[in-house]
Amino acid sequence: MDEKELKTSTRQRVVIAIIAVLMLGSIIAGYAAIILNGGNGSSTASGDSKIDEAKVAEYEEAYNKLQAEFSESTKDDYDQFIAYKSEIKGYNETSANEDGLQTRDLKKGSGDKIDENTEYLAYYVGWCADESIFDSSFDDKDNPTAFAKILDASLGMIEGWNEGVKGMRLDGIREITIPGELAYGESMEICGGYNKPLKFIVMAKAKEDPLKTLASDLDTAYMRYQYAQYGVDYDEVSGGTE
Repeated sequence: MDEKELKTSTRQRVVIAIIAVLMLGSIIAGYAAIILNGGNGSSTASGDSKIDEAKVAEYEEAYNKLQAEFSESTKDDYDQFIAYKSEIKGYNETSANEDGLQTRDLKKGSGDKIDENTEYLAYYVGWCADESIFDSSFDDKDNPTAFAKILDASLGMIEGWNEGVKGMRLDGIREITIPGELAYGESMEICGGYNKPLKFIVMAKAKEDPLKTLASDLDTAYMRYQYAQYGVDYDEVSGGTE
């Protein structure tokens, strides 16, 4: 992260793979064009791009409008969450790895307890030992004023997150310290290396309307905008609108 989400869904991974193939094809086509033009790079894949700039602008406007609506609709949750931003502090990597998974409830929720079968949404902020934020629900990681997104935890999370939220009540806020082996281990570099411990503050919310629909619409709008920038029709490759 910034990794938009902690773990992508199967559908998202398929679409990302399609984009990667298209980008690779564009690069190859670009080199081919240069060779065929005797080294003149004026005719490249980008020049033959099928990207619809008007569509990109349309999707960007739609996404920004939904994001503003989301921020306004989640203001009460943001006001509760931001009160704990002062808990984002540096920590000792060695101790965090040696001490194992640690949790601390900052605010006890009044909803159902989370277990392995619970579907829920989550506002979050994740940071490294040096206090740097690597991802969050904030509109700005350094000077936030609102929430800009929310995570659908049913897409699948890292092991430490899944274990760390167990027993937490919906509407509660919890701090989770995850050792490297329960985070990304050797599979991905984050916070400047591998096997790095991570800290999160998580606010869990019931996956219910109106938040559920607003979150889904925002995510879809974001995906349409992102894929349009590569000339990819999100609705086509994802099997239609949701």
